[in-house]
Amino acid sequence: MQLEVGAILEGKVTGVKKFGAFVALPGGRTGMVHISEVSNSFIEDLSTVLSEGQEVKVKVLSIAEDGKIALSIKRTLPPEPRGSRTAGPRPQRARSDAPRVWQPKAPAPQGEMSFEDMMAKFKSQSEEKISDLKRVTENRRGGGYSRRR
Repeated sequence: MQLEVGAILEGKVTGVKKFGAFVALPGGRTGMVHISEVSNSFIEDLSTVLSEGQEVKVKVLSIAEDGKIALSIKRTLPPEPRGSRTAGPRPQRARSDAPRVWQPKAPAPQGEMSFEDMMAKFKSQSEEKISDLKRVTENRRGGGYSRRR
């Protein structure tokens, strides 16, 4: 029997490793299913999903020149509806159906400050930030004291 890329075949699992499973195909050939091609959901331990002697349906992904056959089990499965992955490593977050609307932050409590007091506070904070910025930029440019004599 001639194997072709894209063909869907029945095979028997002959070995399960941590990276994938080996499948005996009709015609006496053997291919490998990588762990990422077994299921649409995350699989931590392949031996929990596949076992030796199990019959599986596989799709031929590629046939290398050296005879290695890459197979896939998940590509023979019907496509999952979007958002139905529940066996993944991350738990699903509960979300409400209401759309999210931007809300401005509540102003920080100012106490009983007058306008002049708020302006004085703003001015002193601004001056501190500007002096810090000048100090940092002058150091990067090599300003300040010179070591040459």
